Amino acid sequence: MREAGGSVRARLRDLVAAWDPGLLRLTAGLRTVSAIALTLAVLTLLGADVPRLVAGAVAAMVFTFAIREKQRAPQAVTLALGLPVALASLTLAALLHARVVAGDVVFVVLIFCAVYGRRYGDRGTTLGLIGFQMYFLSLFVGATPHMLPQLYGVVAVAVTSSALARFVLVPETPSAVLDRLRDAFRARLARLVSAQLDLLDAGSDEIDKALADVRAGTARLHETALMIQGRLEEGTAGESVARLVQRRVADAEIAAERLGLLLLTARSAERANTLTLHLPGAPAPPGRSLPVRDEATAALRRDLRALRLLVLRPAAAGGAGVAYVRNRLLGYRDGENLPKAPPAVQDVFRGVGEAARAVLGLRVALDGPQDESDDSPSTARSREELDAEDAAIDAGEEPGREPEGLRRPTTRAAVQVAVGSSLAIAGGEFLSSQRWYWAVLTCWIVFINTASTGEILVKGYRRLVGTVLGVVAGLLLAGLVGHHTWTAFALVLVCVFAMFYTAPLSYTLMSFFVTAALGLLYTLLHTYSLSVLVLRVEETALGAACGIIAAAFVLPVHTDRRTNELLVTVLERLAEVTGSAVDQLSGGPPADLLDQARELDRALADLRAATQPLTHRGTPLRGRRDTARYVVALLETCAYHARSLAATAELLPAHPSIAADPRLRPAGQRVLANIATISARVTDERSAGRVTTGPTVASLLEPDVPGTPRWGRVTDRVLRHLQRLDEAVLGLARPLKVPVAAPRR
Repeated sequence: MREAGGSVRARLRDLVAAWDPGLLRLTAGLRTVSAIALTLAVLTLLGADVPRLVAGAVAAMVFTFAIREKQRAPQAVTLALGLPVALASLTLAALLHARVVAGDVVFVVLIFCAVYGRRYGDRGTTLGLIGFQMYFLSLFVGATPHMLPQLYGVVAVAVTSSALARFVLVPETPSAVLDRLRDAFRARLARLVSAQLDLLDAGSDEIDKALADVRAGTARLHETALMIQGRLEEGTAGESVARLVQRRVADAEIAAERLGLLLLTARSAERANTLTLHLPGAPAPPGRSLPVRDEATAALRRDLRALRLLVLRPAAAGGAGVAYVRNRLLGYRDGENLPKAPPAVQDVFRGVGEAARAVLGLRVALDGPQDESDDSPSTARSREELDAEDAAIDAGEEPGREPEGLRRPTTRAAVQVAVGSSLAIAGGEFLSSQRWYWAVLTCWIVFINTASTGEILVKGYRRLVGTVLGVVAGLLLAGLVGHHTWTAFALVLVCVFAMFYTAPLSYTLMSFFVTAALGLLYTLLHTYSLSVLVLRVEETALGAACGIIAAAFVLPVHTDRRTNELLVTVLERLAEVTGSAVDQLSGGPPADLLDQARELDRALADLRAATQPLTHRGTPLRGRRDTARYVVALLETCAYHARSLAATAELLPAHPSIAADPRLRPAGQRVLANIATISARVTDERSAGRVTTGPTVASLLEPDVPGTPRWGRVTDRVLRHLQRLDEAVLGLARPLKVPVAAPRR
């Protein structure tokens, strides 16, 4: 019974880790709720009235969520600096309470400075956010000069409570976050293997759903890998450890993605296109179901379950059974004990062996040395390979030149927000002389983490939808609460937690919970009415409209321009990774390939976010939406093959069974030339370059000595990745309207 309970708890823990990687959303919500609850408790003991309680709750929330640094010492410094900024902002708002025009001008200047401060990093962003929110808070509670002493005390209590919640009640260290992210990576890797197992067993009417699950699992695993990458420097003991973890995570991600492709190929009548794993909604290729009772299929099903067990099994829980399973799976890497099956199915077994090797490396990197007493020769060779790869590779990177003046993103955004806020103030006061600031708040929010007119339009639409739904919820909650103060505060805490927990998942949901909480706060301030909540919707719509107008007419960055700039960046990163990997595989000097691959991943993530206005299901331009999705999917395919080339090249310096092949260098030249041609075309439509086609990449290689094998197993894999990369790059030519030169005879 005890073991069963432990198993249930372990599965529940893995489920939570997979759903909320690193428990980042959970800890953010708990920390904010703790800060608010502590503030309310202290202020109640001090005899504060309801308006001061509301002010304290809002201030505690602001001081908790505004902090962006990952290290505890910088967090403490920023929190301390935030107090005088908050007091100065409150003082300005209170002193200008009766001077409408001067107050509006100061508010616009404050908004400009707050947005401009983003150029100074996390601390500048945080202090600007605190300054804006405290000015907004003073407007919300109607602060006047005689209220300032009490408000100073409320803010001091809120800052102290926020510090206690952050450093004592819900502490968070970079190493602890990284440990939880590692657990999340394991959990998501196990869930991906489960989805691949379902793909193996799916019937003809279930294969599309199974493929969609594999596609979603692959994307979530990649998302967690990027989150780990962002926490490595702060969360590890040193640069060498960070590089080792980075390499092992990349190996596991690539091995899992390749295993899914091999499974899909085994089920298909012909080799599956990698694009199938990356294009949302793409149907599974026509193929066949593997025989259910076939011995090889049964063995493959068993080995996929064993692989999932190795992923989830704690390192300390060894045993002869686990060692036996590990040894059997690693034996497939060398072709040992492969069952009699078609070549495509045997490739899946080899893929299982490579995935097991990646899991072994992940365990060594995350959990330290393992028990080697039961190693088979194949396992011993895998350990030797892993030990030989531990040397870190350092490479310098020249910083790019930042745009200057009004072309700098922070300056442009500051001007746009200032203009949009001015419009929102004028229009908001026309709607209501008392609650015009809601329009300004919406205008401010729609500019956060957006960089084009299309992104602002989508964000404004989502905020409006969430606000409308939140108004309905606010009506219901306010009616239920009545005049029960602490019931209302309890529901506010629930809404705040839900707001932080859902924020990364859905901006609409976050807006819903914000508006519901505001309805409760209005109830506490005895200013609740249906007309107030309707006004909230009107002010939100006005603020979103003002933000869109400012973005469209003041230093505009149109979505096409933004996506083209990011597309060129992705192509440049793709060329860097591919060129460096091919050069190293051809015998060139080593480079920091995994860092280059992660730069490619980050650039692709930025492009994916920027294309949301184009791919949104509500867009009327369906053809444009499909084209954007297709281009992003092709680029994700390119990134997968580039990561695979980089991972293979990283093995080269110390791997005993991999040797450089100088013939690979000319094989990659056509790929790089085509990437450069497409990049030039996206940059300048007048570019006359053409992408070139011709023989397959593999046929470009000629044996050095007649009668000798053309290439070995590793070179064969490299050529397959180059061939798929070549096909994907050529596939980009049609949607991007790049001419294709006729192949030479």
